[in-house]
Amino acid sequence: MSMMPKRVKRRKVQRGRVRGNATRGNFVHIGEYGLVAVEPGWISAVQIEAGRVAGNRALAGTGMVYIRIFPDKPITSKPLETRMGKGKGEPEYWCAVIRPGQVLFEIQGAAEETARLACNRIAHKLGLRTRMVGRRPTV
Repeated sequence: MSMMPKRVKRRKVQRGRVRGNATRGNFVHIGEYGLVAVEPGWISAVQIEAGRVAGNRALAGTGMVYIRIFPDKPITSKPLETRMGKGKGEPEYWCAVIRPGQVLFEIQGAAEETARLACNRIAHKLGLRTRMVGRRPTV
């Protein structure tokens, strides 16, 4: 089942622009390894779910996959073969707005080689370039 908000303040929102780097959610804090976005863009709820399934299958029960993003932006589209005008289309799907440096998924309780395989499988499901990072040492 794809993710979506329970309720929203506005049913339709404007597209906007993704500018700058991530200032929040830009370091690994749940697991040992993370998948970080390298470029800006949108990730749909279906892509997030596909990444979760692929990551869990790659780990084969040895670790946990944590999702650090949530799709809260409705994307609208008008039906095919509709004349111009008549307002904005209905919401089609939900997506998460991604900035460079944002942690998308985290992996905990798996060996580095297994985590690398899982991150690779997850990255294939997403529409952005990503890289795998480790947890920062705490002082």
